Amino acid sequence: MAQRKDACSPDVPPGTDWGRVTKLTVRSTAELKLPAGITDTVFWDDDISGFGLRVRESGTRTWIYRYRIGNKQRSITLGSATAVALATARANAGQLEARVRLGGDPALDKETARAASNDLIRSLIDQYLDARQAEQHWRPASLRRVRRHLLIYAKPLHGLPATAVTQRELARLLNKIADESGISTSNRLRASLAAFLRWVIEQGIRLPDGNVTSYIRPRKEQARTRVLKDAEIKAVWHGCIGEDYGDIIKLLLLTGQRAVEIGSLRWGEIRDNCIELSGDRTKNKHAHSIPLSPAARAILDNRRIMGRTYCFGRDRNGFQGWGACKARLDQRIAKSGASLPPWLVHDLRRTCATGMASLGVQPHIVGIYNHATYPKEKRKALERWAKHVLAVVG
Repeated sequence: MAQRKDACSPDVPPGTDWGRVTKLTVRSTAELKLPAGITDTVFWDDDISGFGLRVRESGTRTWIYRYRIGNKQRSITLGSATAVALATARANAGQLEARVRLGGDPALDKETARAASNDLIRSLIDQYLDARQAEQHWRPASLRRVRRHLLIYAKPLHGLPATAVTQRELARLLNKIADESGISTSNRLRASLAAFLRWVIEQGIRLPDGNVTSYIRPRKEQARTRVLKDAEIKAVWHGCIGEDYGDIIKLLLLTGQRAVEIGSLRWGEIRDNCIELSGDRTKNKHAHSIPLSPAARAILDNRRIMGRTYCFGRDRNGFQGWGACKARLDQRIAKSGASLPPWLVHDLRRTCATGMASLGVQPHIVGIYNHATYPKEKRKALERWAKHVLAVVG
């Protein structure tokens, strides 16, 4: 068995032998053993240059292929000798040898592929959400919304490298979401993807066609005008059972607030029969004061548990299960036999404002978008509306 001289031998640790040339066969490889005093050696094949079996003192036996590009030596592992048959390892080494003779660099290709796998959309989304949360300190509702867009609606893109996302791919996804979840959701998803791809480019990842969301126009949206009728209010109210979501729905109807404002309501925000929201908790960044009618206050009082921060959901960040709970509520309403066309939680806010106006409350008092004025009048208006709702639901 001839000993092989390797150009890198000066850097070989003591007890390491860069190997001997032999004829690798199924029988011979099974009999190969480390020479005395050697802890690591390679038995090179006398047929395919660079193909060998690496044997270590620990007992591991690994197929390898080694070659040179200029003055650089590269090595590729072809698998464990106990898992990969000699014939398979020899065939793989032969293919690599052919690529090297044609000027290829298999190890570099492997490193490039590994780097590309780190740039898959799903991996980058995780990095993006972490980075943006740290930089912008998103409110919980904003973070939930973007996570839903990128992790759920954009899931068909997760397995693609960022460089492979095309305008056609995005257009197909946005069309599908528009058909299944509505134009508004499709447009919000487009906005989230635009911000995400802009961040990807900022990280130095070159996208061949740039931020392709810029080539796709937002769809024209129609403002919603859905207001629940009295019979529909009754169906929704009676569909709410004794759980977080049911009480949230009732409070939204009674107060006319946004879902996130009630879903993330803290006990410390309830003072003097009012909900006091600071600017960082409202959409327009202005502080709101919402008078609580006796009906609304009773719902909250029945929920109070000492030591909790949030009124609803888990005590870390408030209520979370909007989609699943809405689906269960709709199922209960359908089983009750009530006729209720499709509706959204936000429709309750519009129903409250329209309902107070129909009761004769003046427009400047209804103004649910500005709770900083007319506190006494607003309290009377909300109490009047609550009495109407209670009468409707029986």
